[in-house]
Amino acid sequence: MSFNLLDGELDEVEERPGYRHRAARVGGKLGAELLGASLYETPPGEKLWPYHWETGCEEFLIVVTGRPTLRTPEGERELAPGDVVHFPEGEPGAHQLRNDTTEPFRVLIGSTKSPLNVAGYPDSNKLLIDLPGRRRMLRDGPELEYWDGE
Repeated sequence: MSFNLLDGELDEVEERPGYRHRAARVGGKLGAELLGASLYETPPGEKLWPYHWETGCEEFLIVVTGRPTLRTPEGERELAPGDVVHFPEGEPGAHQLRNDTTEPFRVLIGSTKSPLNVAGYPDSNKLLIDLPGRRRMLRDGPELEYWDGE
């Protein structure tokens, strides 16, 4: 099996204003079971997801085309085709991509896969808990005591 990063079919569409993009689950198209890889194309003026970090998932990004702006805890910087970036687990790996140019960008994001994934969204104070068969988005507060409700 093969897939072309420059002109492969992007068969998933996100239409949320401000976060519009198209995507292809490249790992699945290649028959991968333990490796995740997705290609995303983001038009001008849009962001690729809210700013977030994850546990249970380590990621890397390869810029295929365009010049996305990357936001991390260290600040913002423009990336170029061929750039590779690593996002470690946890808050140090927080990231977001934004398209400040007049052309779409394409990025390939590869990741480890775990049956448990927790993601934090610092800008909106949310936590995503993703388990097999159970996915929940929660507010990150107020905190409860361990024995609350027992």
